[in-house]
Amino acid sequence: MNLDEFNRLIVAKRRELDNLMRRTLPIKVGNLAKAHFQDNIRQESFTNNGKHLWPKTKRQQAGGKSAAENYGALLSSRKHLYSSIKYIPSDYGVKVSNELKYAPLHNWGGVTHPNVTIKMRKWAWHNYFEQTGIKKSDSKKQKKEKAESAPDSAKKWKALALTKKEKLNIKIPQRQFLGESKELSDEIRQMTDTEIRNILNS
Repeated sequence: MNLDEFNRLIVAKRRELDNLMRRTLPIKVGNLAKAHFQDNIRQESFTNNGKHLWPKTKRQQAGGKSAAENYGALLSSRKHLYSSIKYIPSDYGVKVSNELKYAPLHNWGGVTHPNVTIKMRKWAWHNYFEQTGIKKSDSKKQKKEKAESAPDSAKKWKALALTKKEKLNIKIPQRQFLGESKELSDEIRQMTDTEIRNILNS
C-alpha cells in the first residue's frame, strides 16, 4: 500500500466512522435502550447497579384470580405504558422517552387526584362483581353469602363505587422504569466498541 492508497483508506474509514456515530448507532442504541426499559416493566424492577424491585401493588397483594389481577404492576391487556416507550434518533444522538401523561407519576412516584366519574363507578362495580362472583341470576341468599365472603379488595371496589367524594387522593409509589442505568451504559459502550472495531478491521 502506497501513501496515496493509505490516505484514501483513512478518508474512507473516517467516513464510515462518522456514518456510524451519526446514523447507525443512534438507531441501535435506541433499540437497545427501549428493550432495556421495557424489560424493567416486565421484570417489575429498575436495573442500575443491580436490580431494584418495585413495591407490590394492592391488586397484587390481594391475590385475586381474575385475568386483570394477574398482570404485572404496570402491565395490562393493552400494554399501553409498555408500548409507549419510544426512541427518536437524530444526528449523533437519540432520545428515549414515554410521552404518556401518567408515565412520570409511575416513574418518580407522587400523588394524584382523579375525578370520580360515572365510568369509574361502573368500572368499580364491574371489579366488585367479578371478584365476588355475584351474578344477576343469583338468589338474594346467594348474593348475601358471596358479599359476606368477599375479599378485602372487592370491598374496596364497592366502597369506590359508592363513595360520595368527587375527587380521590391517591398516592402512587415510585416504580421507576426509565432513567440512567450503569448496566445499560455498559452495554452501549460494549456495542460501540464492537462496531468501531468492525470498521477498523474490515
